[in-house]
Amino acid sequence: MLTGIVLAGGRATRFGSDKLQASYQGLPLVHHAVLRLVELCDDVVVVLAPGVDGAAVPPGVRTVNDPTPGEGPLAGLHTGLMEAVRSDVVLVVGGDMPDLQLDVAREMVRVLDEAAVDAVVLADGDRPRPLPCVLRTWEAADVVHTLLHAGRRRLRDAIDSLRTAVIDEATWTALDPRRRSVFDVDEPDDLNR
Repeated sequence: MLTGIVLAGGRATRFGSDKLQASYQGLPLVHHAVLRLVELCDDVVVVLAPGVDGAAVPPGVRTVNDPTPGEGPLAGLHTGLMEAVRSDVVLVVGGDMPDLQLDVAREMVRVLDEAAVDAVVLADGDRPRPLPCVLRTWEAADVVHTLLHAGRRRLRDAIDSLRTAVIDEATWTALDPRRRSVFDVDEPDDLNR
């Protein structure tokens, strides 16, 4: 079973408003990330900020709230992993990543299935991107739990601590020449790219 996790609990300080509800190609931004995962995953969990109502999320997916505000994306990942305990593998995207290409996601899952690793990410220039990522659920949950107790909050900390395979840029961009799988919205002008 493959579970999709959408991290949608950030404060979006650079955006200046409710970023995930901003319109992108006629739908709220977060809907695009969710709908991409629904196409590939058996189950989808959207991790929201504490106290945020899940009514704005597309129907048919589960929502869960981070328990504590301001703990960063690693805490959101931990919350999502705890909701995905029935799955051996999770595919994680940001709520501001509307254009994950399914061929790229399938390649990431294939590499995880065939390699002796706990995580798969994409190379972007000279460094790996923390999102999107494919993770072995329990191995990632253990590492993320340890990192959180050590005061760490960045997704990159988890990727650096897990046995991680990095799909080189030439391989994944052959499946996604426009590089849409790593496109994310940080500022309002990004909605027009």
